Amino acid sequence: MYGMSDTAYGGFDPALKRLSAVVMLGAVMTVLDTTIVSVAISTLGRDFDVSVATIQWVSTGYLLALSMVIPLTGWAVERFGARRLWFASLALFLAGSVLSGAAWSAGSLIAFRVVQGIGGGIILPVGQTMLARAAGPQRMGRVMSVVAVPALLGPVLGPVLGGLIVDAISWRWIFYVNLPVGAIALLAAWRWLEPDAHRRPDAPIDALGVALLSPGLAAFVYGISEAGNVGLGGTQAVVGMAGGAALVAAFVAHALRTRDPLLDMRLFADRVFAASSAAMALFAATMFAVMLLFPLYEQAARGLSALDAGLLMAPQGLAAMVAMPIAGKLTDMRGPRTLVLIGVAATVLGTIAFTQVSADSSQALLAVSLVPRGIGMGFIMAPLMAAAYRTLSTEAVARATPTMNIVMRIGGAVGTAVFAVLLQHQLGSASPGSGAAHAYGVTFWWNLGATALIALPALALPRGAAAPARAAVPPGAEVAPA
Repeated sequence: MYGMSDTAYGGFDPALKRLSAVVMLGAVMTVLDTTIVSVAISTLGRDFDVSVATIQWVSTGYLLALSMVIPLTGWAVERFGARRLWFASLALFLAGSVLSGAAWSAGSLIAFRVVQGIGGGIILPVGQTMLARAAGPQRMGRVMSVVAVPALLGPVLGPVLGGLIVDAISWRWIFYVNLPVGAIALLAAWRWLEPDAHRRPDAPIDALGVALLSPGLAAFVYGISEAGNVGLGGTQAVVGMAGGAALVAAFVAHALRTRDPLLDMRLFADRVFAASSAAMALFAATMFAVMLLFPLYEQAARGLSALDAGLLMAPQGLAAMVAMPIAGKLTDMRGPRTLVLIGVAATVLGTIAFTQVSADSSQALLAVSLVPRGIGMGFIMAPLMAAAYRTLSTEAVARATPTMNIVMRIGGAVGTAVFAVLLQHQLGSASPGSGAAHAYGVTFWWNLGATALIALPALALPRGAAAPARAAVPPGAEVAPA
């Protein structure tokens, strides 16, 4: 595909560079859009004269739409081809952006955000699939760092950019800002993307799988979201999580008995893919939890604005951006295991200062501590994404990509909710004044411990460089784990 050759440890040829640019443009838009709206929620509620409980669906509806369509991307890539699907999803996302910016009520904005989420949920998995197929195993580490950059920068830059736009212009421009980037992405895709040689027009759709998994994931994510807001004992949280988990379990049982399931659960028989998935779930849980905890600490315990809190997180994002290309190259040369373990150690080291926070902790110390955290996150994410594809056939890549995206999204949602509940519990028993800051420190201790656990599945990752690409094997007959 895309006429690329795989030379040992070779650099990116022009075709792969162009493809990486196309994928990056789409990924940046969708990842930023997940977080950029967060700082505008109170403004939206005030402008539309609705409660926080209603306007929060602007974020929740987008998240649920993402969760529901991601499982469909593996089948859709095979059925329609990656190029066609990329154009369609990007156009749908931009249409949702225009409509969201023009919304006249809370209800219309929530509906248009769902349209955005359907397009956005497809863009990133399709981009990962195209990159994984084009790069081959020997360049997988470097090419996955392309996708990892916006995934790590989005939660840091989104609130900053959102705050600037809301304060300086209007909340409508947090949606309109996607249009110039999207137009460039469409033009670049039209010029640079070639027809997909892996397309299977007769690829069957697993209708029962869709009926079980998509609503199951949506219900589970909704329950988790409610748990983060009202606690694990809330009725809606319990019903959502239990109902969603039951549907997902039913899907797993169905998928293991079906020839062409919506998601191929047999991929988890591959030891490397299973270890990468487990480590990625833990990583997402701890990463997104800190994206919640640190801004809350700065705003609630230190009295800073959302914009200032977002700016204080910039060292982590910048450090990750620098570290990921290095980690990607080293992964291709040395293998992922050592890189991930180094990343875990650096992230734990950078988290120690946050376990000691008080009402007057040094902001300089916290900012400096975010640098090893960012380096560690870069050394974890890119190698994990590369390792997930390493022992799979070319045919399995399209089926593996949505699975990894779901693992990361569910991990992030679970981590955010669990740590929000832990924080609520600590705040409920905290004394007035400095006790609130201490509650954040205790919660960061839990985050540090969860981060250290990433090392356990990481021990099952390969140590050496990847072998040359192997021939494709039929679906369901993956190669033996390394």
